[in-house]
Amino acid sequence: MKMHTLSRVAVLRRPIGEVFAFYTDAANLELITPPWLGFRILTPASVRMARGARIDYRIRLHGIPLGWKTEITRWEPPHLFVDVQLRGPYRRWEHTHEFVEVGGGTEVRDRVSYAVWGGWPGEWVRRAFIAPDLERIFDYRERVLAERFNR
Repeated sequence: MKMHTLSRVAVLRRPIGEVFAFYTDAANLELITPPWLGFRILTPASVRMARGARIDYRIRLHGIPLGWKTEITRWEPPHLFVDVQLRGPYRRWEHTHEFVEVGGGTEVRDRVSYAVWGGWPGEWVRRAFIAPDLERIFDYRERVLAERFNR
């Protein structure tokens, strides 16, 4: 299984506690996910973000509806949490969210490690669609976070 990594860093001009609190509200995932994904949280809004929390989503990738379930496997407020795909479109998916205090603000570091299904055809799909889609998703996320926290 070949693993791939996407890393992003965004600097937000707000305190770490405020930024981390934004991420602890699962409903905010819908705010930072591009509309073209048709992202919807299926788990009740009252889900408490903590180690072991499981969240069910529905997304639409290139018109194909997909279910996705993740679990929070590490929870170290206000500095880090990790979500891992239990069911979804990837063979493996692990998303590390790290929060670091920097000069009056917070550096948000995202690292996604993922693998795709299907051998070389899957790798072709990854290069043609998945990797560019992930870049677009995180570009969108950075814009929304900057608008919200860097006014």
